Amino acid sequence: MSEVVLNIEGVDPLDLYGENNAKLNVIKRTYQDVQITSRGSIIKLKGNKQSVETVKDKLEMMVRMVKSKPGFTVHDVEDLISDMEGSEDKIQHHSSHGVIVYGKNGAPIKAKTKNQKLLVECSEQNDIVFAIGPAGTGKTYTAVALAIRALKSRLVKKIILTRPAIEAGEHLGFLPGDMKEKVDPYLRPLYDALDDMLPMEKLNFFITNRVIEVAPLAFMRGRTLDHAFIILDEAQNCTSTQLKMFLTRIGPSAKAIITGDLSQIDLPGHQKSGLRKALEILAPVDGIGQLYLSSEDVVRHRLVKEIIKSYDMAEEEEQAEKLRQREIKEAELQKAKLIEQGIIPPDL
Repeated sequence: MSEVVLNIEGVDPLDLYGENNAKLNVIKRTYQDVQITSRGSIIKLKGNKQSVETVKDKLEMMVRMVKSKPGFTVHDVEDLISDMEGSEDKIQHHSSHGVIVYGKNGAPIKAKTKNQKLLVECSEQNDIVFAIGPAGTGKTYTAVALAIRALKSRLVKKIILTRPAIEAGEHLGFLPGDMKEKVDPYLRPLYDALDDMLPMEKLNFFITNRVIEVAPLAFMRGRTLDHAFIILDEAQNCTSTQLKMFLTRIGPSAKAIITGDLSQIDLPGHQKSGLRKALEILAPVDGIGQLYLSSEDVVRHRLVKEIIKSYDMAEEEEQAEKLRQREIKEAELQKAKLIEQGIIPPDL
């Protein structure tokens, strides 16, 4: 048995313990093998030595967070327990074992495939990362998980999620409602990822207080996005001008992940995607990483992987046929030229 006495002078006990001891009770419920008694600024811990040390670490971390973060809530205590928030070493440890962050009810959000794990590593090593791959490979989901982890560990102050408001081959026409109601359908995939990782009450609090911002790409113009983790989704539907505009918004203390699928470009008319050009011209830039996912990284229904492979094969065959037809045409033009010059007879 071990006994430890903590003195929490310097913080208001009400801020630390919560109203009716709500925050302290979260610790008590989680570590029931440790007897925790509090009186004013004194906390006594008694129990198994390892468990006592764990609770001591949590309470000391809570004290630091109360001092540094106004509005420290019960949810923050829950995050502290489930996510080991505030300990960069432990976060890195979990990342190496596939866990990026803990979502609702403490459910682990993991990098499930080799390339998803490489995306996590690439994001840790670079301030800007391009994650390119087909649908269902977890690009957006993994990026959102990384953003939530950065926010919880206080590496950034806010999360900005954006994408171009382009319809996927359909014309939906006039959409009723205010601006938010008009653009929300385009941003639904980003909300879906957030819903998996944050309790609804906390998500609504973050969105209301602009800690998490979800907006169409057009809203980024003229801004400087700093102290933020920024995700640009569906970047294949950005023109070169739009993508340049976005990339030049990024502040000195920001991180960004740009996701895209070059096989699903929905730009109207004959507009070219700016993503391919960006990948080419930014490849040599130090601090900008590129990660390519494939059908092997698909984590949706097992048939999605086969669907992507079938489309890829069909596209390769189509490209091969176009190349063959081009070669035949070039050969015919060369022959006609030689006949015209009298080098070969017309009937050859």
